[in-house]
Amino acid sequence: MVTRADIGVIGGSGFYSLLDDATEVEITTPYGPPSDVVTVGRIGGRSVAFVPRHGRDHRFPPHRIPYRANLWALRSLGVRQVLAPSAVGSLRAEIGPGALVVPDQIVDRTAGRAQTYYDADGVVHVAFADPYCPSGRAAAVSTARSADWEVTDGGTLVVIEGPRFSSRAESRWFSGNGWSIVGMTGFPESVLARELALCYTSISLVTDHDAGVEAGEGVTHDEVLSFFATNVGRMRSLVADVVAALPEERTCPCPTALDGLKLPFDLPG
Repeated sequence: MVTRADIGVIGGSGFYSLLDDATEVEITTPYGPPSDVVTVGRIGGRSVAFVPRHGRDHRFPPHRIPYRANLWALRSLGVRQVLAPSAVGSLRAEIGPGALVVPDQIVDRTAGRAQTYYDADGVVHVAFADPYCPSGRAAAVSTARSADWEVTDGGTLVVIEGPRFSSRAESRWFSGNGWSIVGMTGFPESVLARELALCYTSISLVTDHDAGVEAGEGVTHDEVLSFFATNVGRMRSLVADVVAALPEERTCPCPTALDGLKLPFDLPG
């Protein structure tokens, strides 16, 4: 029975069948419980912990996901590398539904979300110029290309508060800034991972063109869920392959992200 893990996956309920020898682990954190019990198991020779981002019954909308608890729980179980598959809208005409984007930059357009562990007992400034793990990104891109995905290597993910979709004017503004994709959950996940010195890699499946990119009524909730459900098997296979491709030894900058900083608590795990 596996109760510790090296790799974490934060995704939808369709990813439960990723794991062999799976065990459910209930865990408490200083930030409350995670979105649901954490499932720990194996993919090949790698130990993996899975958290359903919205809860297994999809009860948490994007702005109410317990992001701090989710990342803290994963690190407490030993996780040091995190893969984050998600559904996004495209802001570029040339990136269509079914394409995969592995972003290298992020823009935060959320409001009111708890986005740091360092909100008391002194000032801690964490570098975030490059939000994603370079080793994780390289593994995701090469693996997806080998599996014949249409892959965009790099690009900017803009994260909106939700749960509503963008207006047409907002979408055109995002596109005009040169940003590539829009989603609702990539922040604060990415910065919280950095504050825990974790590797974090976003794997973004494009489900639609956002409202300002093309004519029509704009994307709907049902359309996004339907498209993702149709592709979840392929995404699940990709994530499993990326897990196998992640380096066993972390030589990227992520483990040293907090070096020289005086933290107000001991890191878990």
